[in-house]
Amino acid sequence: MRLPLVASAALALGVVLAAPAHAEPTTLLNVSYDVGRELFAAVDKQFAADRKAETGAEITVNQSHAGTSKQARAILEGLEADVVTFNQELDVQILADKGGLVAADWKNRFPNNASPFYSLPAFVVRAGNPKNIKNWDDLVRDDVKVVFPNPKTSGNARYTYLAAYAYALKTNNGDEAKADAFVKKLLANVPVFDTGGRGSTTTFVERGIGDVLVTFEAETAAVKKEYGADKVDTVTPPVSLLAEFPVAVVDKVAERHGTQALAKDYLNYLYSPKGQEIIASFNNRVQDATIMTANKDRFPSVELLTVDNVFGGWKKANETHFASGGKLDQVFVGR
Repeated sequence: MRLPLVASAALALGVVLAAPAHAEPTTLLNVSYDVGRELFAAVDKQFAADRKAETGAEITVNQSHAGTSKQARAILEGLEADVVTFNQELDVQILADKGGLVAADWKNRFPNNASPFYSLPAFVVRAGNPKNIKNWDDLVRDDVKVVFPNPKTSGNARYTYLAAYAYALKTNNGDEAKADAFVKKLLANVPVFDTGGRGSTTTFVERGIGDVLVTFEAETAAVKKEYGADKVDTVTPPVSLLAEFPVAVVDKVAERHGTQALAKDYLNYLYSPKGQEIIASFNNRVQDATIMTANKDRFPSVELLTVDNVFGGWKKANETHFASGGKLDQVFVGR
C-alpha cells in the first residue's frame, strides 16, 4: 500500500529530525604550569569571546595547573588533556616518548619550536632588598636563604638549577667541579622545596620564609603587583637562562574528543597579535617584535644563556643532570 504524499513527507521529516545533529566540540582542557593561572584565565576569556564573535559558538577552556612534571605524569596516567602549555621541553617530550600522546614532531607544528613566548629565572626579594641580592653569586652566601620549587617536580625549578649551573660555568671558565659545588651550595641554602612555583611563592611571601624567591620573571612582576612594593621588590640578574614555554596538542586525547581543530586554533591564538598582547601584559617576553618594542619598559636588558648552547640541548641536559643518578641527584645528597 502506498502512503499518502503528506504522510510520506512527514515520515521523511521525522527521520531527519530523529538523526542526531553533528555538534562541533566546544570544550577544551588545557593542562598547564603552576604559575600560569592568571595568564591563561585572561587568554581563555578573550579566545572564547573572539570565537563567539566569529562563529557564534560558545567555547569553554578548562584549566589544570601544577608543576609541569607532575602534570605530565598525570596525563600519562589518564588526565584527559586536549592541549598542554608547559614551561619546559622535557615534560612535553615525555608525552611523545611514552605512549605517543603527543606527535613525535610536536616542536615543528607551531612556530619558534612551538614556544609562543619566553621568560627567564629572576628574583623576588624583601622590600628594600636588605640582603643586597643582585646576582647568582649572592644566592650561595651563608647569610642568604633561597626559595624555589623541587627540580624533580617543577620545570620552573629546573630552569633555576640550570641557570645557576650555567652562570657558574660562565664565571669559572667552564670548570664543572666548581659548577657542581656552586649548585650544591645553592640547594643547601633552600629551607623548603615545594612541588611547584606557586607553592614557593606562598612559602616566601605569605609564610615569610627565605630572603629571595627564584621564579620566572613574569611571576616576579605578578608577586610585586599583588603584594605591593612595601613588602617585596624584584631583581632581574644581569645573566640568566632562556626559559621557553612549549605548547602541543595532545593528539590521542584530542582525536578521541574530536577537538583537534579547536585545540590547534587555541594554540595558534597564542601567536596571534591579540594573544601576544595578553601574554606580554602578564610580563612574559613574546615572539612578536612589535609588541616587545611597545612593552620594552617591562623587560630589563639581560644576557640570556641557552640550554642548547650551554648543555647541548634538553636531551643531553636531562641525561647529565636530571636522570636518575645524574648531577642533580649527586648534589642533592644530604637534602
